[in-house]
Amino acid sequence: MVHFEPADEVASLSAARRKSAARGTAATRPAELEAAPIADEQLAPVTYLGDGGPAASSGPAVDSVAGVGAGVGVGAGAGVGAGAGVGADDGDDTPEGVASRAAADREHAEGVLRQRLRGRSLSVAEARAVLGGTEVAEHEIEEIIERFIELSYIDEGRLADQIVHSHHERKGLGRSGVQAEMRRRGLDQDLILEKLDEMPDDETERAIEIAVKRVGQLGRLDDQTIDRRLNAFLMRKGYSSSIVRVAVKAALASRGGSPSRVRFQ
Repeated sequence: MVHFEPADEVASLSAARRKSAARGTAATRPAELEAAPIADEQLAPVTYLGDGGPAASSGPAVDSVAGVGAGVGVGAGAGVGAGAGVGADDGDDTPEGVASRAAADREHAEGVLRQRLRGRSLSVAEARAVLGGTEVAEHEIEEIIERFIELSYIDEGRLADQIVHSHHERKGLGRSGVQAEMRRRGLDQDLILEKLDEMPDDETERAIEIAVKRVGQLGRLDDQTIDRRLNAFLMRKGYSSSIVRVAVKAALASRGGSPSRVRFQ
């Protein structure tokens, strides 16, 4: 008699048999591995990367790195300290030390003078006074001035022309006022006379122009008060007394014959 099993039961039984066979095969593999051990020379060396190594081996590595860092820090600090001390000792009386300090003082003095010259032109006398406030020796002061003259940093002729332009043409100072300003700036007397001779011979016309402009600002003062104030004003500007008399007379005449009134000032 033939016995037939349902199709689904046959499929389940086949799957169970396959799983059982697989478990049996896996169980036999460890035994096979233990039966055939691998020799040490056939194993590749183990290399620990970063923090992945064993805790026991990390201690020496960290200590060695710290030791290297400490060595570098100490060495660098000592090197920098020693280097900073070299050249900073002002008590070095060797020829090299003295020459080094002298060169530094001269460089500083030249820098100070250049800074002053950026603000305005200087005469030789003014430049000498600036350098006198530094640590350079007297003979070096003259050497620096000569060098600056060669480089046209100091030009007394140009300075004199600037004074003529600013004080005579712009401020209206007369010849004596311009001369006084040039003397105050320490310019050479021969250069002063040369520049005064080059000035246009229009001092009388300029004094009259200034006086007429000034008289218009004095309002309705009487002639005596205007005369007194104009005389003092033009004299302060450096005009001679003869030119002042001419200018004041012309300024009073420009008022158009206004009546003279006594007014005490």
